[in-house]
Amino acid sequence: KFATVPLLFFALPVAESFTLNQGSPVPTSFSASPVDKTAAAMDAQIGQQVQKQGAPPPPVASAPARAASLQAKAPEVTVQGGSLKTWAFSSPSVERVMVNLKTEGRPLDADVELWAGPDNTPHKIRVYVENGATRPFNAVMETPRGPNTIAVRNIGQLEFPMGAQVEAISAAEPLGSGASAEPMSAPVVVQGGALRTFPFDPSVDSVQILLTTDGRPLNARIELLQGPNNNKQVLELYTEDGLDRPFYTILESPGSGNVIRIVNTATVEFPMTVSVGAFSLSTQTPFEELKPVISGFGDSAYGSSRADRENFKYGLN
Repeated sequence: KFATVPLLFFALPVAESFTLNQGSPVPTSFSASPVDKTAAAMDAQIGQQVQKQGAPPPPVASAPARAASLQAKAPEVTVQGGSLKTWAFSSPSVERVMVNLKTEGRPLDADVELWAGPDNTPHKIRVYVENGATRPFNAVMETPRGPNTIAVRNIGQLEFPMGAQVEAISAAEPLGSGASAEPMSAPVVVQGGALRTFPFDPSVDSVQILLTTDGRPLNARIELLQGPNNNKQVLELYTEDGLDRPFYTILESPGSGNVIRIVNTATVEFPMTVSVGAFSLSTQTPFEELKPVISGFGDSAYGSSRADRENFKYGLN
């Protein structure tokens, strides 16, 4: 009996101490190790820096949505004659930019350049449009490995201002794969110094063009003709690498008799590949497009049928 008492005596304090440790709150100093405390402090510091820098930029628009609308969401900037405007994209995630130039109905004459570092211009476009309201300029420029800057110079006179919109778009899909009326044609090889012509039906309102190479420089001239030697729009472009920086544009082609003429202005050692297709079709029927306007009435209140015009002529209406 006397031998078991010390065992009970020593067992009780052990049980009591275990209960106290289990019920008491864990001290704060022992809640995390020094490594966990350092990680938490770094996370807090990074969170403060993110709050100071502001929220991340919103995601760019998708390529099919942008191609379907042809209306840039970026604010329009007026570029006066003889002046220069630049759009800098410092983020390397911007790999594709859309450029939209237009006027209020006056001619458009501009230079569009891509600057990638000091004294490095890998992409140049010379743009001439007879009417910047009827046929605005729309093009997509590849901007890999940023930062990059888009420079738009109005080389026209002071009386010919223009509106410019430059916007970053998604580069997840290949060029020319967006929503369009018809798929692009099979690629056609155009040797250096050669030309190709592509006539279009009057029902085609706009045409999409894609120029590429196998990695060699690209020099080309694109013309939109409506009638013999009647240039409505002319593009002269240069790209240092037609595989890394292909050229994609959409030309407005209202009316009938539209022909796309593409010339490879490089030498015979630098061939290029051309793909052309209808981008959008007219909503009018062929009969409505070819219907003449007789006596200046057309579809006015006097009527467009022969009986209506005769009744108006003799005062029967």
